[in-house]
Amino acid sequence: MPTDRATVPHTDAPLRWPVEPEQGGWYSRAEREAIRAVLAESDDWRVGWKSAGYVGAFEDAFAGYTGSRFAVAFNSGGTALEMLLHYLQLDPGDEVISCAVNFVGPLIAVIGQGGKPILAEPDPATLNLDPADVERVISRRTRAILVTHWNGAVADLRPFLDLANRHPNPVHGPPVVIVDAARACGGRTPTGARVGAEGWATMFSFESKKLMTTFGQGGMITTDDQALAEQLRWLRTYGGTEHWGTNQMMTKAQAAVGMVQLARLDEMNIARIARAHQRTQGLADVDELTLPPTLHDCQHLYYRHNLLVPDSWAGEGRDELMNVLAAEYGIGSIISDRPPYLFHQLIRTHTAGQRCPRAEQLTARLLCPCLHPRMSVAEINEITDAIRGATAQTARTRSTS
Repeated sequence: MPTDRATVPHTDAPLRWPVEPEQGGWYSRAEREAIRAVLAESDDWRVGWKSAGYVGAFEDAFAGYTGSRFAVAFNSGGTALEMLLHYLQLDPGDEVISCAVNFVGPLIAVIGQGGKPILAEPDPATLNLDPADVERVISRRTRAILVTHWNGAVADLRPFLDLANRHPNPVHGPPVVIVDAARACGGRTPTGARVGAEGWATMFSFESKKLMTTFGQGGMITTDDQALAEQLRWLRTYGGTEHWGTNQMMTKAQAAVGMVQLARLDEMNIARIARAHQRTQGLADVDELTLPPTLHDCQHLYYRHNLLVPDSWAGEGRDELMNVLAAEYGIGSIISDRPPYLFHQLIRTHTAGQRCPRAEQLTARLLCPCLHPRMSVAEINEITDAIRGATAQTARTRSTS
């Protein structure tokens, strides 16, 4: 997949803390024991690696955890989202609205399934999809509103559900609300529900960097729609005996470790939130930085800890701060996520004529220094002090330039 080269610092300095962690949570003895048990069992040629029993148990546990009626596992979050959109049977010109501040994956999935991506601006505080701007772009061609819980900040779905009901498609009825919870597994919405219980369907990713991971890849769809759940099961297993499908099954090993990771998810999220709040508190008096909103009750899981520099620093000043952090303090950081039309040719082609100035300006101010739930209190303090020092140094440099 094409890389947005502007998302990493422009320095070759060695980093004590990487640009971002390569594993979002961590594995314990319980995961390793689960894998040893699966290996021992599957070594019997009469048993092998057929995954149905393990996957079914993982799906049941995940549905119970989220409070959804159904959960359907896939080999990745990306394929899960593709099959979810495939179910809609999008016609040419059918529109799917999503936020311009987003990973390329959702937009690629819309394009791949024949839809037209429509971009809307982010909310200035959370950088989640802004309902007011969705109302600006919603049309009679809208088939779905794709809401991403961006970087772990859980969006309120009620405004989008209301918009969908007020703007029905003349053929298909109200647009469905699809939720991308790849970075928000285990969160809670403002209503108190678990992420995955609201909206038409919710996609989760268990890729290595996510809040829980199943050997580096894996995905899940939750829904209360029985017809959708049944067809998703056909789609991932060659269509049964009547339908088109392909092979997108989760493996036995992924499901076995997923059961353990799910049981430990709250523990890992609580640790991440505590460290994010510690960093936020340590930076509260730094005038040059806008900090992520502090949302309690697992409404913000801090997949990344977002910082915004002043408008006058956008672009060049932000890059300077990232470079100082890397070169002088060994701290990596990432820009997450510039509007994909700025660097991805296919998305640029399919969104021609669409620009989101607010998204461009906000992401030109954005950096996310490395955060992980296993960082010690001392490490968080050291990184926080480094951010303070690097910000002050950047401010001095810019004031004299």
